[in-house]
Amino acid sequence: MFPYGCRCSQRGGIDIQVWRSGAARYSECMTTTPPLRVLLTGASGEVGTALRHGLHGTFDLILTDLNPPADLQAHETYRQADLQDPEQVRAAMAGAQAVIHLGGIANEHRYDRIRAVNIDGTQHVLQAAHEHGVTRVAFASSIHTVGYYPRSEQVSPDMPVRPDTFYGVSKVAGEALGRMYWERHGLEFVSVRICSFLQRPEYERNLSTWLSPRDAVQLFRQAITAPRVGYLTVAGISGNTRAWMTRDGWDTLGYVPEDDAETYLQAVQGRTQGAQGSRTESNQGGVFTEPDYVGLAATEPRS
Repeated sequence: MFPYGCRCSQRGGIDIQVWRSGAARYSECMTTTPPLRVLLTGASGEVGTALRHGLHGTFDLILTDLNPPADLQAHETYRQADLQDPEQVRAAMAGAQAVIHLGGIANEHRYDRIRAVNIDGTQHVLQAAHEHGVTRVAFASSIHTVGYYPRSEQVSPDMPVRPDTFYGVSKVAGEALGRMYWERHGLEFVSVRICSFLQRPEYERNLSTWLSPRDAVQLFRQAITAPRVGYLTVAGISGNTRAWMTRDGWDTLGYVPEDDAETYLQAVQGRTQGAQGSRTESNQGGVFTEPDYVGLAATEPRS
């Protein structure tokens, strides 16, 4: 198989005796073809910043967000866009061949805000991608699509969703929109259920949920380059020994994580965020599963 976006498989008369697997094969291919032009939404956020730096040289990135990255470089292309405005999203999409969609509100909020930015915004991205002939979208979903599963149960992508917040509902909606655009328009869609993106684990729960920056870079790179994925949902975690999510779909992407949160066991063991037996410490979604958790809605007055 050839990496997604590689034109080698479409060229006639090429005698290729040996194709190596994994990153070496991808690197060899991409030295002979122009890099994919990838729109990165939410480029100014924490995950976006890690991907900007980690994917530099692999993809020709178009960066978009409400505000430019603070460390925007001269070689980078930035296009301001509000996900709530479909025309701005269409303009940002121009020339893109694939999309990594990270943009949105990354916490709980009032439903009207979540709907406008995360649900409608994702539809705007997918519609613009379809109209511009994009063929692959990698979507930042979340553990909060399944947050009410107990920590004692290992969750696979084919199990029923159990969203814990309006934020979680918005990610379920994003996955459903992705499914529709795949079935209806043939727009391939990889949903990455990010759990805890951190430089290093901070609490005991992160022994199960940690996604390291370098593994995030690899995972989203593979979500864009793996051939013929159709529609796929995978766990967005490192290779954690105590993972609450299964590794289903990682083989399809060719994702082989380098990190395991177990390395930090001594540093985080016993560090909890709630009382023993609380929803925070019993459910996979943590504090998001508490009935009184409102996230950003607590700090933003109703307009």
